[in-house]
Parts: sequence; structure tokens; C-alpha cells
Amino acid sequence: MDLREVVSRRRMVRRFDPDRPVPLDVVRDLVALAQRAPSAGFTQGWDMLALVDAADRERFWEVAREERSPAPDPGSAWLRGVSAAPVLLVLLSDPTAYLDRYAEPDKGWTDRSPDRWPIPYWDTDAAMAAMLVLLGATDRGLGALFFGVPAGRHEAVKAAYAVPPGRRVVGVIAVGHEAHRVRSPSLKRGRRALGDVLHVGRFGAPSAEAPQP
Repeated sequence: MDLREVVSRRRMVRRFDPDRPVPLDVVRDLVALAQRAPSAGFTQGWDMLALVDAADRERFWEVAREERSPAPDPGSAWLRGVSAAPVLLVLLSDPTAYLDRYAEPDKGWTDRSPDRWPIPYWDTDAAMAAMLVLLGATDRGLGALFFGVPAGRHEAVKAAYAVPPGRRVVGVIAVGHEAHRVRSPSLKRGRRALGDVLHVGRFGAPSAEAPQP
């Protein structure tokens, strides 16, 4: 597929086939592709924890799950569909790596203050890497889903896999073969028009002459 086709086909998959594995070599290739993502100062301050063994994935779902009330869980269908994915990539960012990198002579922020970072580029760079995994999975005919870990479960997830202190859980990418298509209700919102998104010269300026995709 060419780039435009890959981007157009990419979607979030929420139902995976548990009987169709993804070879470890494919996982390696997807993460290697993600290494081509932009990185502030070429810091490369992110890691991916690959959970490919069934026991490791089961542990993730156990420790990542929020405490639930006895009432029926409205997300159970989602959980059944996504937990069938044969690969989970836990995406971790490392703020310290960026503070260290930008204290080096060519950057010179020797105070290492996080206040210099109104936008946490450690998370931004990790998200860019995640997008390349999503696109790479699509290019290989695989399905993928980026999802978050509940706020109160980040430390439990890190502890379960001996993640070093200071790393941040940015999200998780489930990868596998799509079992059957489930259309997200959110898509009913529709895609914003290009003219609403693109502002030429100043915010709110007409963009009717902007090139159409």
C-alpha cells in the first residue's frame, strides 16, 4: 500500500481473533519502524514493553483493570474483544532522558527544570512512535488499537513488569488480526471539514482555497 492508502485504511480495531498469532519478528519490525519517529533532540526517550506471552497479557489485564462495582460492566464486550489481542505494547516515556539531553552542551539547559517544557515532549514523541506502529500494522494487514491505562493503575502496571522508576505509561497498543468489525459510536460525530480545521494566516481565516486531499 502507498502512504495515502495506509493512512486512509487505518482504524481502531476492538475485536481481535485469539487464534491468529502475530510472530515476534513482526513485533520487532513494528517497533523498529517506530524508531523512525521524530524525537526532540534525538533523545529517543521512550520504550515499548511487548507482552506476547499469554501469562504476561493476563497479568496486564488483571493489574490494569479498575476496581468495579458488582453491577454489570458496560465495558465487558470491549474487554473481551481487546483482551483477545495476541500482542500488547505498553508505551513508556522517560522524562529524565529529555532533561538530561537538554542539559548537554549543545542545548545548555543545565538547570534541568521541567518548567522549560510547557508541552511534555517525552509523551509527544512516544505518541508519534505509537502512530507509526498503528500505520505499520495497517500496512501489514493487521489490526491495532491505542488505548489508555486507568489513572489509578499506572503504578500497578509498572510494578508488575519491573518498569524503572520515572517512566510514564503513555498508553498501550493492542495488535492482532481483526475478528469482526465493530463501528465505534463516536464515528457518528463525523469528520470535521478541512475548512474548519485549516486556518490560513490567522485563526479563523477563510481556507476555501486550501488544497483538498
